[in-house]
Parts: sequence; C-alpha cells; structure tokens
Amino acid sequence: VTQNRNVLDVLFYAEKTIVAFSAAAEYGGAYGPFNKETVLVYNKLFANVGNAYCNSTGVFAAPVAGVYCFIFSYHAGGHEIAKLTLIKNGDSVVMTSDHKTGADGADNGGNAAVLELKRGDQVYVRMAACSHVWAAGCHVTFSGFLVSQSPAEHCNVCEN
Repeated sequence: VTQNRNVLDVLFYAEKTIVAFSAAAEYGGAYGPFNKETVLVYNKLFANVGNAYCNSTGVFAAPVAGVYCFIFSYHAGGHEIAKLTLIKNGDSVVMTSDHKTGADGADNGGNAAVLELKRGDQVYVRMAACSHVWAAGCHVTFSGFLVSQSPAEHCNVCEN
C-alpha cells in the first residue's frame, strides 16, 4: 500500500510537460505546384511551447509519449489542385483536398487528428505533387498540442 501511495504521489506531483505549437506557411502568395511531394514548412511561428516543432523543416517531433491533437488548414486558388496530408512517421493519417476547377475562384479545407505518439515520433504535413496553397495572410496553418502525457513518461517509478 505504501509503495502504491508513493507512486500515486509521484504521478500527482510530477511536473507536467506542456507541448503546443501553432504556425503558418508564409511565402508571399501562391506556393507550388511542385513536381514532387513536398513537406509543407510552416515558417511563421505563433507559439512553440516545448520547442517540438521545427519551422525550418516543418517537422514536429514528440518530446514525450502521449496523446496529441493536430489541426491543419489551407486556402488555395481553384485553378490548381490542393491536397495536403498529415503524416506520422512516413505514413498517411488524414488528408484534405480539392480538385481543379475553372469556375471556382478559391478553395479552403482542413482536417484534424488525435494521435497516440511515442517519444521521437514525427508528424508533418505533406503537399501532393502538382498541388499548391495560398501561403500569404496566415491562411495555411498547422497546430498541435499534447492532450495527455503517457503515465510512464512522468516518472521511472511506474516502470515494471
């Protein structure tokens, strides 16, 4: 009982890790299309608590294991396709897209996902080949935050 109480005390009083970021892709206007898939680098940071998002590579690396929420959105002209995919460790998770239309002046889209990550897992947004976005005026954004840290990350007392 005493050992269980000690574990509970450590979990309750352990310093909680805070991880949150929000960024926009700012490139002065139309960005793309490119001949190949491209990691979309959100270079304008609004917040980067925990420094887990790199605004020079576009990659978020989980500093601790836990449940994270990611949200991404875009604005694009209707003259080209727009297709963005949220990627976890190289695998597609969710996407948002719009097809090329002649009459449609602009397109907007977005998506979100809650992911269970291990420490070091990488999450980023990939823009499809021949796709584009309007990267001006903070219309293209990517945000994420830690919802709940895995208990084993709080302390080593919890390990078996």
